[in-house]
Amino acid sequence: MPQIFTENKMHNVSHRFHRFSRKNAVMDINDLTYKIRGAIFKVHKTLGPGLLESVYEAALVYEFMQLGLKVISQVGLPVNYNGVLLELGFRIDIIVEDAVIIEVKSIETLHDVHMKQVLTYLRLSGKKLGFLVNFNVSSLKDKESLIRIIN
Repeated sequence: MPQIFTENKMHNVSHRFHRFSRKNAVMDINDLTYKIRGAIFKVHKTLGPGLLESVYEAALVYEFMQLGLKVISQVGLPVNYNGVLLELGFRIDIIVEDAVIIEVKSIETLHDVHMKQVLTYLRLSGKKLGFLVNFNVSSLKDKESLIRIIN
């Protein structure tokens, strides 16, 4: 269970579901993606490269909570095959505001298979927008280590 620090106190946070009140019930997708990107850049600037994916994921969840966003992490994703839900172990790293999927990586290089993974998650979940982010880089760059993927 990740440890999240707030107000100089350590709190245990469930890895599955983090729900916080939102100031505006409806948020424009551009405003939402702006906040998401800002949180991603803040986490990278603060932690730098070289840590485990789970560290970046926990930090992102914390940042999204600080922004008052609804965030769910490590979400199981079944596959619907001929009307039967198959639990195959697919797990979405983070879903923000029930609208945007974020796949966190901390690897040498992103490959096409990682983008296909996010596209598959978008298709199976019915979501339209996702981000693939690789934190194991010296600086985040659009379309290289921070990739917006639309289904």
